[in-house]
Amino acid sequence: MAVRRIERVLVTGAAGFIGSHLCERLLAEGCEVLGFDNLLTGSMENIEGLLGHPRFSFEHYDVTNYLYVPGDLDAILHFASPASPADFERLPIQILKVGSLGTHKALGLAKAKAARFLLASTSECYGDPEVNPQPESYWGHVNPIGIRGVYDEAKRFAEAMTMAYHRHHGVDVRIVRIFNTFGPRMQLDDGRAIPNFFRQALRGEHVTVFGDGSQTRSFCYVDDLVEGIWRLLGSDYVGPVNIGNPKEMSLLEMARKIIELCGSKSRIVHRELPPDDPKVRRPDIGLARRVLGGWEPVVPIEEGLARTRDYFAVALARREAKSP
Repeated sequence: MAVRRIERVLVTGAAGFIGSHLCERLLAEGCEVLGFDNLLTGSMENIEGLLGHPRFSFEHYDVTNYLYVPGDLDAILHFASPASPADFERLPIQILKVGSLGTHKALGLAKAKAARFLLASTSECYGDPEVNPQPESYWGHVNPIGIRGVYDEAKRFAEAMTMAYHRHHGVDVRIVRIFNTFGPRMQLDDGRAIPNFFRQALRGEHVTVFGDGSQTRSFCYVDDLVEGIWRLLGSDYVGPVNIGNPKEMSLLEMARKIIELCGSKSRIVHRELPPDDPKVRRPDIGLARRVLGGWEPVVPIEEGLARTRDYFAVALARREAKSP
């Protein structure tokens, strides 16, 4: 599939889990990459290997403020936002601000630079879905005033604003709806299932599963996600496009798999299910297959989990070495 020529790119949320992997891929494709991040949930450790690269520059900056970049830009990839369940209660205002004000500022810059704008949206737009798997045509089942609503509605608003700029100002836009993604550089304490399970299993602690664990997710390794995003950036399709792994797995099954992978003696304990926790989450990727040159996940879940285990083992050892 032919990829649109992209030479100079701004990535917001560049020091985050997905943002840092995107920066690596863009550099590998020959792009000059400008990374912005306020480091609220991102980490300089995620991009420490990029800081000496001649085509990479980083600025510690909050993109909800006035956004200015000198020179030409070919693309803006807007990935700035806290995204874990723990953040929904800890950082609700910041999530809403970056989804609204941050998206507005980034779209304004895209308009000024005639740059392609790619929005990182989310499967959370579907809420606790009444349709499974979820196609892009599904409008969702979201509680706007619930704890998760700050993230769900921030992303839904961001999609609406992106399409408004596309229709009203002619901004060239792309929207990706990202389903559960995992891999190296996730935060150990970010509240998502896979980091929690690995942290607990590697420490030999009880592994916490909320509810009875029958709720499902579809886990995609980060390299596969980045490949899909790169293809969408270079495609002619506006979106939204689901990017994720259509293989559905219960959280109880994932917990058992991680305990086994870590060779841990941890046992599973159950806790009360959080409010509005989705019962199912599985992407329909038929559209991605059609418009992104046959894209689909290729990294087996076991291989992706093994790479992630190795990363978390090192990260956990570093943390414990720093502890008094």
